[in-house]
Amino acid sequence: MDGFGGGPHGRGQGRLPDAFLRPGSSSFLEFLAEHAPDRLPGAAVTAGAGPSGYPGAPGAAAGQGGYRSDLSPHATTIVAVTFGAGRPEGGRGTVSGSGGVVMAGDRRATSGPMIASRSMEKVYPADDYSAVGIAGAAGIGIELVKLYQLELEHYEKIEGSLLSLEGKANRLATMLRGNLPMAMQGLTVVPLFAGYDLERGEGRIFSYDPTGGCYEEYEHHGVGSGSLFARGAMKKLWRPGLDAAGAVAVAVEALYDAADDDSATGGPDTVRRIFPVVATVTADGYSRQPDDDVAAVAERIAAERRERGSLA
Repeated sequence: MDGFGGGPHGRGQGRLPDAFLRPGSSSFLEFLAEHAPDRLPGAAVTAGAGPSGYPGAPGAAAGQGGYRSDLSPHATTIVAVTFGAGRPEGGRGTVSGSGGVVMAGDRRATSGPMIASRSMEKVYPADDYSAVGIAGAAGIGIELVKLYQLELEHYEKIEGSLLSLEGKANRLATMLRGNLPMAMQGLTVVPLFAGYDLERGEGRIFSYDPTGGCYEEYEHHGVGSGSLFARGAMKKLWRPGLDAAGAVAVAVEALYDAADDDSATGGPDTVRRIFPVVATVTADGYSRQPDDDVAAVAERIAAERRERGSLA
């Protein structure tokens, strides 16, 4: 527990500080802000950070803002697609509660005009019944996801119950607001959150803006540099009553279209065997689709396009 133990408020070397043994807030973020605020994302910016992102680096005078966002690897294009029996007329839950949501993300990260990574993973489980994908500054986004996973786990352990899906979405919005100093420096993270609502029996999707605004989306949505093309594809491909396999196909084809027109989005790479990360969330929980299954879907889509006489 380096950085927390010892000192006047601890219980001696090798022992947890008293603060760790007292009942407290169900929010890990609040605990961290009180006892180790320097561990929060964005703390270096508010303290004054230089081009390297570390306090004390050249250009570290408060408010100078020496970040080079174009040198930070960026993650792009995440899509989410709901599936199931559809909402009853005038209602919100699915007819049978057998629905869910698919989230998929491409694997390319870019740094300016260069490809920084061909195999980055951008879709993660938030907890057993939800998924989160990241677009924007890759390093900050991955750190945000790890802290968010810990936040939800901490709440469950302290309260002995799961947060509602809306509660989870709002917790992520709060974390994004805490990242605002980084966003003002150009290191913006825009997540996409989706999960299975145990109360409504359906998959739901939530999008965000860099200031922490949280918005529910219906049927499908996409974020990232290729989202304009992906969302156009999903509008044409999505239909009520899709099953899970159909939703996976819609998500993968939307990423195909995004990769066709957006250089920062990577399409399925059959040579290197690199395919989108695809996850489904249902009443049974979060499940990542095996790469072989995603490869089969991608290859079928490519074959269908070849049969039509065009890859466009």
